[in-house]
Amino acid sequence: MRRFSQKNALVTLADINVTPLLDLAFVLLIIFVITTPLLEQSMQLDLPRGGRPDQFRLERRDIKTVHVSAEGRYQIGQSPMTLEEIERTLVGEFQRNPKLVVDIRADRRVSWEHVSALFDRCGKHGITRVRAITFPER
Repeated sequence: MRRFSQKNALVTLADINVTPLLDLAFVLLIIFVITTPLLEQSMQLDLPRGGRPDQFRLERRDIKTVHVSAEGRYQIGQSPMTLEEIERTLVGEFQRNPKLVVDIRADRRVSWEHVSALFDRCGKHGITRVRAITFPER
């Protein structure tokens, strides 16, 4: 005597379990929601207006960008640093790469003493290719 008929076997094969697919979709959604804010690599700055767009292109490895927030906090990449740590980092980079260009992205509300201190530290070690980054005027 047969336990299953041919008709029942076809019915069970026609069912598709979408639960694993939904689990995967939710996991991917959570991963994207968590990692998207981490992709932003600089502080939120309100740059001053002025200057011209760059006339020449530099190699990405030759540029080190220092961010200065409105509160006077310094940052290279994602790493908040003190002025002394910034100085050590830039001197080390300059010794490895004499073509180093330091870009300073300072918020327009920051006190000038924070920016000038950075310029002074660079000049003291012979780093002369230092630029203040602004929004170019059109």
